[in-house]
Amino acid sequence: MAVIKPFRGVRYNPARIPRLDDVLSQPYDRIGPDLAARYQQLSPYNITGIILGHNEDTGLPGPCAVNGDYRCARQRYEHWLAEGILIREDRPALYVYEQTFPIAGRTHVRLGLIAALGLHEFEDGVILPHERTHRGPKADRLRLLHALQVQPEQIFVLYPDPENRVNALLRAAIADRAPAIDATELFEDQVRQRVWVISDPEVIHAVQGVLAPLRGLIIADGHHRYETALAYRREQQALPADAAASFISATLVSMDDPGLIILPTHREIHDFGAVSPADVLTRAATHFAIAPAADLETMLAAVNVHPRGHAFGFYGGPEVGFHVLTLRDEAILDALAPDRSPAWRSLAVTIAHRLLLEQAAGVPAAGIEDKSQIRYHRDPRRPVENINAGRGEFAIFLSPTTMAQIKAVAAHGEKMPQKSTDFYPKMVSGLVMLPVGPEERLPDPCPPGDDQAAMAGPSPAARAS
Repeated sequence: MAVIKPFRGVRYNPARIPRLDDVLSQPYDRIGPDLAARYQQLSPYNITGIILGHNEDTGLPGPCAVNGDYRCARQRYEHWLAEGILIREDRPALYVYEQTFPIAGRTHVRLGLIAALGLHEFEDGVILPHERTHRGPKADRLRLLHALQVQPEQIFVLYPDPENRVNALLRAAIADRAPAIDATELFEDQVRQRVWVISDPEVIHAVQGVLAPLRGLIIADGHHRYETALAYRREQQALPADAAASFISATLVSMDDPGLIILPTHREIHDFGAVSPADVLTRAATHFAIAPAADLETMLAAVNVHPRGHAFGFYGGPEVGFHVLTLRDEAILDALAPDRSPAWRSLAVTIAHRLLLEQAAGVPAAGIEDKSQIRYHRDPRRPVENINAGRGEFAIFLSPTTMAQIKAVAAHGEKMPQKSTDFYPKMVSGLVMLPVGPEERLPDPCPPGDDQAAMAGPSPAARAS
């Protein structure tokens, strides 16, 4: 069963940080050195000081900014608590998380629930992955978790709720209430981030009741952090059922939420001269019908209208131009990976990698695995700019993976290739943190009508006063 619990979250004190825009960030794995420096220019209290606290390249202040050493993250966390920059809730709470954003001229609204989600091994079938992970990021995140003993970010988890019953409960709970957080993050600056704190035991019990029987929840973003939390839990000795270390901080979103948007991730190949872009096209003609396109927009439009996502864009520089490649015979998919399910074989990312990058271009697998010869892009203009500037050789453009495909692959116990999905917008970091130290517990909320404040105990801010 899916277990969610409220928790006494740690979050920024609006009395000390009146402009919360300055302390939020993208998830850790989307922050390069340049973006990290921009966040630090906004505020010395930006959440990157904790989630990237080890990396000298970020330019973070303090004597503990030593590569591979996360003690500085813990020092900052404790210092910010002591200063009142961070405060802890007086009582356990769930958090309603709403994101409002435009795409192609339309405004979308996605509703999520931030909660402590009980950890399950994948073979239990309660929580499922959909993408592959790598050892390096997991080792890095485990070092942070050991030092910090706090989960500073939420992973993104999808749950089946065709009738959006949880959304209805959350909407009713926040009706006519001002949010505790109303901010805009620097990078995805068109996304309005709003958060409401819910400590009403009736609402909490109602939400728990809807989610408890569910299985087949899917991790949308945060696979490395989820597997890190599993590893951290396995290290603990004789954990009680309510130990916070048996949970992960997650934003849960209904698979049928009308604001659930998945964007494609395009591939740019660079530092690869074995096969020219023109020859890649010639070789691709074995399996694809190839038609020139006037420009990027025309090419993308043709790619996105294919009913099965089996049309691809190609750009090889000004001399080669833009092209649309459409798979001729879908029977070839059976030979791509006979040990995989039809759902996995028919993914656009599978076809792009197996038939275009591997067979037609001959890009070495190692160059893909270690990312030394591939760049991934949300914005399709970026690879074109890079290629025109001589920084890349060619690019493959894909249509987005659908929610139905994600469900089908996960149901077979399979994982998609990396960068198969791009859920937009991202769950920003800096909203609320979940302490998971050895003594932290997540008791069930008191029944409706009982004194929850007595159960929760005073917050650090209250004790300090």
